[in-house]
Parts: sequence; C-alpha cells; structure tokens
Amino acid sequence: MSESSNTIVQLTNVHFGWAERVIFKGIDIAIPRGKITTIMGPSGSGKTTLLRLITGQLYPQRGNVTVDGLSVPQLSRRALFELRKRMGMMFQTSALFTDLSVYDNVAYPLREHTDLPESIIRIVVLMKLQSVGLRGARDLLPNELSGGMTRRVALARAIALDPMMIMYDDPFSGQDPVTLGVVMKLIRTLNDNLSLTSVLVSHDVEEVVAISDYLYLIGDGEVQEHGTPEELGRSGWANQFLNGLADGPVAFHYPAKDYVEDLLMIDKRAAVA
Repeated sequence: MSESSNTIVQLTNVHFGWAERVIFKGIDIAIPRGKITTIMGPSGSGKTTLLRLITGQLYPQRGNVTVDGLSVPQLSRRALFELRKRMGMMFQTSALFTDLSVYDNVAYPLREHTDLPESIIRIVVLMKLQSVGLRGARDLLPNELSGGMTRRVALARAIALDPMMIMYDDPFSGQDPVTLGVVMKLIRTLNDNLSLTSVLVSHDVEEVVAISDYLYLIGDGEVQEHGTPEELGRSGWANQFLNGLADGPVAFHYPAKDYVEDLLMIDKRAAVA
C-alpha cells in the first residue's frame, strides 16, 4: 500500500483561530489507518477543535483537512453528511439521550441513517451491546447507569454503523480506576477486532501511552513532538508535559499585559499622549 493509503486523516498546514486568538499556526498531522493515535496537549491547545476540523464542524482558515482521501472543506453538505456516517464519536459527556433507553440510544443512528427493518436493528443493537458487556442493561435509562456504564453505552452507539474511524473526546476523564481500565481495554480490543482507526483526544498521560500506537503533542499552535510512546519525551516541551513538571516551556500564565500595569490601571498609550 502507498503511504497515502496508509493515512486516513491528513491535516496539512492548517491555520485556525478565533478573532485574535491563534489556535493552530500551520499544523501538520497524519493519522495512520488501523492504529490508535492520540492527540495530547495542555488545556486550550486545540485538541477538541482538531476533532471539529476533522468532522467538518469547523473549517481551516488556511490549509487543508482530508479524511480517507476526501478534502473536508470542499465537500458539499450531502457529501459531508455521508462521510460523517463513516465516523463514530464518543463525546466527553457521553451525550446519551436521557429519555431513551440504552437499547434505543444505540438503535438511534441505525434508525436515522439506514432503512434496516427493526428485526435487523435488534440484532445489530444486541451485538454492539454485547461487545461492551451491557446487553443485559438494554432496558435501563441513562440516569440508571453508572458513569462507566454510560461511557460503554456511548461506545456501543459510536460503533453502531460500523464506522471506519472512531474519535474519542477525553474518554478517561473522571473515571474510577476500574472503569478506566475497562474503557482502555474496550478501545484497544474494538480497534483491533473491528479493524478500526481510533483517534483519542486526552491529557491522561499514563492511560494513552499504554494503549496508543502513535502520539502527537500539540501546544502553542504547533506540533511540538510526535512519535511512538517509546520515542517521545526527548524535547524539553514533551518532557515537561509527559512528566507533569511545573516548570518548563509550557507557560502557567495566560498571555496578559504587565502585572503591575494591570493592577495600577496604567495605560502606556495614554501616558505617552
């Protein structure tokens, strides 16, 4: 296979920002097909924004985003919706429909995007719930689930349409050690058994290093370092982030005017005038 066929997502010289705030300044990322790739970085570095660019919720101001060979910014609305059907998403908050049962939550994308009869939908839903260990919880409502069970239902829904790729937005946040271990195992097992590509956004260093095939560390609008878990940690930036060091290239303070000037409300421009 060619190098391009082994890459499912390609961000090339992507620039993006909000007003005067720059999020990405020429970022390049290549996500390999069939692997688990994690995007890491400090809070506010643009990790979730990256997922929105991949799914076409946002468009780059410069550069290009391609998914499975398709230029996302150039797709028509219909073509973009078709591409999204081939992507699964597990949201940070799970985003289950609170008034629908576990069964109906997983069945929802099948009913919305396919013409399958209910008899086939039932088989698919039970298969997906079985894969995450929750077939017996099919009749429960989301408020009757534990936090870990909620994440697993969200994962079952994400794979309902047999996508080529699943994106996970901070999948380990707020999980107890047992639930965290279950979610980690599910992500790795489903990726391998279903021949998926998984893209994780996270800042949980130990967890993602344990299951990822490749990692990107982003910050200050750029890719600071990338490679396999064994290859990372050589630069000062990566060393600080991966080891949780207080001092280093990652600044503690958000950019602001001089502290004394701010306290005393000094305006240098007014003083000069």
